[in-house]
Amino acid sequence: MQLAIEPLARDNISDTVASAVRDMIVDGKLAAGARINEVRLSQALGVSRTPLREALNRLSQEGALISTPRIGYSVRPLTLEEFDQIYDIRPMLDPEALRLAGLPSPEKLDRLNALNHRIESARKPDEAIALDDEWHFLLIGDCPNKVLLEMIAQVIRRTHRYEIALMRDNRNIRRAGLDHRGILAALRRRDLTAACAALKKNLQTGKAPIAAWLRERERKPA
Repeated sequence: MQLAIEPLARDNISDTVASAVRDMIVDGKLAAGARINEVRLSQALGVSRTPLREALNRLSQEGALISTPRIGYSVRPLTLEEFDQIYDIRPMLDPEALRLAGLPSPEKLDRLNALNHRIESARKPDEAIALDDEWHFLLIGDCPNKVLLEMIAQVIRRTHRYEIALMRDNRNIRRAGLDHRGILAALRRRDLTAACAALKKNLQTGKAPIAAWLRERERKPA
């Protein structure tokens, strides 16, 4: 069976391949449990095996693929059970990282505001997710607990394939931007407690629409 896929642009090819394969998993073009045929997939995407393998390794680290020695990669299912276990973690971790980071400087607030404008104008899911990740890392980047930051980064990688479904709806992109404005407003008032509470709420708002999408997806026949 041939895969009907548009060849990829050559810029940042490994990133582009990872995004394309991630989209194929979310769309069901690569079915849950399916083995990845590297030769066929590289031909369909119009790329060499090297950037494809780099992308597959990254997706394995994210948890989107399962890597089995001497066998290769297979697709990890998108499930409501996994999502429920993962998505509630960041609302606990990020506010603590912000509390430890303390109030940002006026210069950092300006950078966060400018970055939020870019999020609000984003149209592609991968662009919106990347900018949102950048915004949150900038917000908590001064946290002195580097292990905590590494834990947050790991959770972010695990949720990427679920958040694609969320960010395909521009209403959710706009909601993220509005949530960020609320966090920034609290920080400008020098109210760190309110900012941490607003951050927790921001990280919780995406759960319901993604869970609804997963329930609908699981109801559909294979």
